[in-house]
Amino acid sequence: MVIIAGHIAGRRGRGLRRAPWSATAGVAVGTIITLGGLLLLRVIAMQPRVVVPLGGMIVSGAMLAAGLTLRRLREDAEQARPAIEARLCLGLSARDAFLPHQRSALRTALLPAIDSTKVVGLISLPGAMTGLILAGVDPLTAIRYQIVVMYMLLAATALAALATARLTERALFDHAHRLAPLLEIPRGTR
Repeated sequence: MVIIAGHIAGRRGRGLRRAPWSATAGVAVGTIITLGGLLLLRVIAMQPRVVVPLGGMIVSGAMLAAGLTLRRLREDAEQARPAIEARLCLGLSARDAFLPHQRSALRTALLPAIDSTKVVGLISLPGAMTGLILAGVDPLTAIRYQIVVMYMLLAATALAALATARLTERALFDHAHRLAPLLEIPRGTR
């Protein structure tokens, strides 16, 4: 699941060096830390019927975040190139010169997960909670499960976006802190 998700998210970074690798690593980081934490803390049972669907949800959220991060970083690397190079000329490190664009990409990637978390139960009744209630589970128990799911997705999204952004930043600059040119993309493949 992680490899396929990374490949799909990596397509959003066409033109960026090592975009599929950055996306796959970002999805893997988000998935391993989130799912591993849930299992280690015994929040979820270590049974395939629990781990597989929750793992799929985590990978899916991480994939979305990695793809949005790459897309925004690519756009900023194209459009803000003069501003980035000006900051580099003023003596800033590659990390500091690119930091405003990295923050912007992270905000963009996290926005859907944050907004979904804010309105759960108020505007939207997510499938896990609704399904449990319809199956006869106590509504408070169903709500607790849904809270775990929402924070699980938020954690996976944040970790995947951050890892993808950091790895992409490394691919955008060389060892001398110069902004590398973007790769040529054939017309009609964006």
